Amino acid sequence: MIGLIGIVVIFVMVFGGYLAAGGKMTIILKSLPFELMMIGGAAAGAFLISNDSGGIKHTLRDVAKVFKGPKWKPQDYRDLLCLLFSLIRIARTNPVEVEQHIEDPAASSLFSKYPKIQGDREAVDLICDTMRSASMNYDDPHQVEEVLEKRMESNFHHALHSSHALQTVADALPALGIVAAVLGVIKTMGSIDQPPEILGKLIGGALVGTFLGVFLAYGLVGPFASKLKNVVEEDNHFYQLIKEVLVANLHNHSAAMCIEVGRQNTPTHNRPDFAELEGALKELKQDAA
Repeated sequence: MIGLIGIVVIFVMVFGGYLAAGGKMTIILKSLPFELMMIGGAAAGAFLISNDSGGIKHTLRDVAKVFKGPKWKPQDYRDLLCLLFSLIRIARTNPVEVEQHIEDPAASSLFSKYPKIQGDREAVDLICDTMRSASMNYDDPHQVEEVLEKRMESNFHHALHSSHALQTVADALPALGIVAAVLGVIKTMGSIDQPPEILGKLIGGALVGTFLGVFLAYGLVGPFASKLKNVVEEDNHFYQLIKEVLVANLHNHSAAMCIEVGRQNTPTHNRPDFAELEGALKELKQDAA
């Protein structure tokens, strides 16, 4: 919703200010389809050249995140801490039982309590692979942490692809606007024998290309790229929390301490309240009893 409001504000302020200053939309509207064809078409072509099919699909899917925002909400962080607490307690009291959950999380009664987490393949794989490593006596927490760090860095870099791709397009748009403007000037020079009122319209139409390139770059595509980067960074905290809790578990801290480590490393606006989380964990203990 905020993204849509932002777009409306941009258009209203830019074109509203232009009209309030006495500008006329006729020449812009007349030139817009042709300028948009040249600039937008060239930008789309450059985007296709610089990305493979997977990158293109990835970017098109991720554009929706500009309007949806981060995937993981405060409730999801609380659910994740509860899930990890249950897994750690079971692993320490009954290692055989925990294997049933981490070997087949899709059929796990524990994971099924948190369907949003269960539906995220990366989160589930991160949890299960790390728990599996612990059960195989990989008892060096630093070594496991290093492996997790490299894995998460690779995933984070891949998730940022859409932002980088859109930022590249945004960087190219002003130059493509100049290209369209130069073509407009060439067209104007071919009509140099026309009266001033006609030449003025032709030059104005050429300048629409420069305006459109800069407007799209800094008013739309650039902010889209920046928002996508912020969303990816925000969602990455969710996976970082998994790493922090499970590494703390490898250091043989108590289950409650492991969860507190995760809670403290949760971003402030998503961090569950201590009393709220404590109550949720007590309910889990009662259900397990």
